[in-house]
Amino acid sequence: MSGARISSISANSPAAHVDLAVGDELVAVNGREPSDIIEYQQLIDGETVTLLVNREGESLQRKVTVRKQAGEPLGLSIDSAVFDRIRTCDNHCSFCFIYQLPKGMRRSLYVKDDDFRLSFLYGNYTTLTRFTEFDLERVIDEKLSPLYVSIHTTNPELRAEMLRNPRGATSLRWLRELLRAGIEVHAQVVVCPGVNDGSELERTLHDVMSLYPELASVALVPVGVSAFSVEASMRSHAPGEARDVIALADKFQRISRTLLGRVSVFASDEFYLVAGLTPPPATQFESLDQAENGIGLVAAFRQSFIDQTEMDKLGTGFFQSVDGAPAWGYRAHRGQVDELQYGDDVVVITGQYAAPILRDLFDEHGFHDVRIVAVTNTYFGGNIKVAGLLTGQDLIRVLEGVPASSVCLLPDVCLSEGRFLDGLTIDDLPRPVLTVRTTGRDLRATLDSVRSKGLVAS
Repeated sequence: MSGARISSISANSPAAHVDLAVGDELVAVNGREPSDIIEYQQLIDGETVTLLVNREGESLQRKVTVRKQAGEPLGLSIDSAVFDRIRTCDNHCSFCFIYQLPKGMRRSLYVKDDDFRLSFLYGNYTTLTRFTEFDLERVIDEKLSPLYVSIHTTNPELRAEMLRNPRGATSLRWLRELLRAGIEVHAQVVVCPGVNDGSELERTLHDVMSLYPELASVALVPVGVSAFSVEASMRSHAPGEARDVIALADKFQRISRTLLGRVSVFASDEFYLVAGLTPPPATQFESLDQAENGIGLVAAFRQSFIDQTEMDKLGTGFFQSVDGAPAWGYRAHRGQVDELQYGDDVVVITGQYAAPILRDLFDEHGFHDVRIVAVTNTYFGGNIKVAGLLTGQDLIRVLEGVPASSVCLLPDVCLSEGRFLDGLTIDDLPRPVLTVRTTGRDLRATLDSVRSKGLVAS
């Protein structure tokens, strides 16, 4: 039971003018006990909101009434999105990355959720194996859309085998009901070479077109395999296998465009990078709803670097629009972006996948003197090469080879609440680094500022 406590109160908000304090435990809203931040938002929507709270050190509960305009934010931030028990995942997928984490990391990193509420709020993927009739009724009644669903395969026997859960064979029936009710759904297929690729992937995409044509998008994502995986059947894609997946995505893009009038199947940017190909340009993507799956992320980054605009949509889920919803997991606050300091040269530190993309981008736009250091992820090993999984330990190793007079730029995507995945902080690094928001626009603005000081040749 995670409960619900007030984590902050916005200045000059309706809640700031009544007897509420950070740390108060929320017991009831208008006489009801909300089970999550979604229900809480619905209860506080009116003009009069009555809160029942517990305050530490007091035996009696406080009853507080807040008056405001209908629809006006109450001004409270709550420290949890789910007030009852998070619905954890009871699958045991052979490709699950949580099973591939080393021991000794932060406890929260080992939590597997399969909760449709977190799918709506944060874009987390659900397999629907713990979905119920009651859940379906709530999603439809409250229009909790979009949701994000892991398909992996439409072969019932193979899906049960991959999820190591017999309900995996039948849980996609809920997907059909969600789509029938008009709920927008984005889906993913984690493609595991030799398991659900090849003819099995083709069957899945055929079924997507015929059984689930209303799906807003289907992302084909390569399996991540760390050095800690103990699954003999799990391995990285070879370049030729990655090209085969891209070819299938292209084929079903043509089919989707012909049958549905739109493109709904996409291979992630990582497949293109593994295959040695250039990811598609921004013009091929209508939205960035699956950006965190790597669908159009490279194109959006390039575009925002070039024309200084924001990406259309950073991240997934609708937590941004729910009053009081806290940041969650890797979407947690990145920390204050540092003020620029100047040195003899500029070094951009990033993951192995991003390094060649940034090199081409910098050379195209005159930032030839900016060095790029690609960090090999020895902490996780395997095929883990994205910047978001960089750890403090690997950064300490590479920073030893960077001149002390250099200005080091680091994408903030590898930090959550000021910490790397291995628990280290920026202060644990052997030298100062400048964290930059992980968008093309922010990186370009930083480099332009450096160029204005004459440190980067134009």
